[in-house]
Amino acid sequence: MPPPRPSRRRVLGSLAGAGALGALSAAGCAAPSGVASGKTRLRYWHLFGGGDGVTMAAMLDAYQQSHPDVDLQAATLAWGSPYYTKLAMAGAGGRAPEVAVLHITRLPGFAPGRLLNPFDLDLLAEHGVTEADFPPDLWRRGQAGGKQYAIPLDTHPIVLYFNTEICEQAGLLDADGRLVPTTGPEEFVAAIRAAGEVIGGPGLVVETLGADTVGPWRIFWTLYSQTGATMLSEDGTRMTLDDQKALEVLEFMRMLSDEGLIAPRTDYAASVGLFSSGQGGFFINGEWEVSTFLNNEVPFSMTRLPDIFGSGRVEADCHSFVLPNQTDRGGPGNEAAHEFVAWLLKNSVDWAAGGHVPAYLPTLEKPEYLDMRPQSEYRSVIDDVVLDPPAWFAGSASALEIELGAVFSGVFTGSRSPENALAEAKSRLQDLLDTPNPFGETA
Repeated sequence: MPPPRPSRRRVLGSLAGAGALGALSAAGCAAPSGVASGKTRLRYWHLFGGGDGVTMAAMLDAYQQSHPDVDLQAATLAWGSPYYTKLAMAGAGGRAPEVAVLHITRLPGFAPGRLLNPFDLDLLAEHGVTEADFPPDLWRRGQAGGKQYAIPLDTHPIVLYFNTEICEQAGLLDADGRLVPTTGPEEFVAAIRAAGEVIGGPGLVVETLGADTVGPWRIFWTLYSQTGATMLSEDGTRMTLDDQKALEVLEFMRMLSDEGLIAPRTDYAASVGLFSSGQGGFFINGEWEVSTFLNNEVPFSMTRLPDIFGSGRVEADCHSFVLPNQTDRGGPGNEAAHEFVAWLLKNSVDWAAGGHVPAYLPTLEKPEYLDMRPQSEYRSVIDDVVLDPPAWFAGSASALEIELGAVFSGVFTGSRSPENALAEAKSRLQDLLDTPNPFGETA
């Protein structure tokens, strides 16, 4: 399961704190500087824990073995708000690590040009990585002011898990054991009902509540995006929410609860437990739980969330590599950072084992990735992922996801009507739009 989510107060407080501390020296944030004689120091900060952390550690070991001339100093920091606060402080002080990981949706809030340095695309190309190797939309989201500040490693979308034994009994699988595709809300609901009849209970499992829950946000943002509507203007400064389409989605979410298709009061841990124990034919969640179900020997597979409201778009984020601001960036350390990023991208088949879809397109064609089941079953979703709106307060572990996740949670649990949820969501979104970016603007 994903790391613990920060509280709303902690999210907003840490954002403000990072802005206030931006002028301070970040010497205390830098990794240890002891470098083996004759080696190039390469400091790398990331937030991967759990199964992701194990996979990343193995990749770093392989990199180090093949690069004995590099002194790799990797640091795993606390996921979410604490990580981003420390990264911002390090960049503000100009004494940051050579390379770090950033959710690409957090880029607008990281004042590219001040807290981050741009990549040298010519240097990256010397190591065999170019713009043509990535989906255009993911590459574009890594840009600011005409420069490239983030290089995508993966995309991690929500997907549809399905219990193969339950779905087979319900007649929902084809001859190859894959889920028969559905289109539109009626067909999807019919499949949920069929699975529910097999188990004698709700056929679909979703996260509906919990401290700082974001599952309801992910589901809303997926379904709303499928309608083709937007939430914010392209520059992230103005609300463009389509009330009619938003209400249609919220009414659908409420119907799932009212008609017993989901358990209305299920936190994240309970949702994973319910599906893992066979108490759900379907499970909507991020693809990162694949290792949990494989380890628990659950009879399951995975596929893209179907077209319910007019397209196959799904909510996602993207782990990306960034170059935190260094006052004197350049030289061997900077070149090592570019080569390091290129090496990890070219070896991202290993990274895909944890469920993430590699953003480096050549990886998607490698036989060892195509043979990886069920991880390769939903790879086509990379062309239909929809990231959070482009605003400083959006992205993973952000105020937007936590604020609106709490609102939409009430639609599932019955504490809010769809109309009330829409009005409250618009009010909270406007409050966020009216709040100045504590990180400052792009240089």
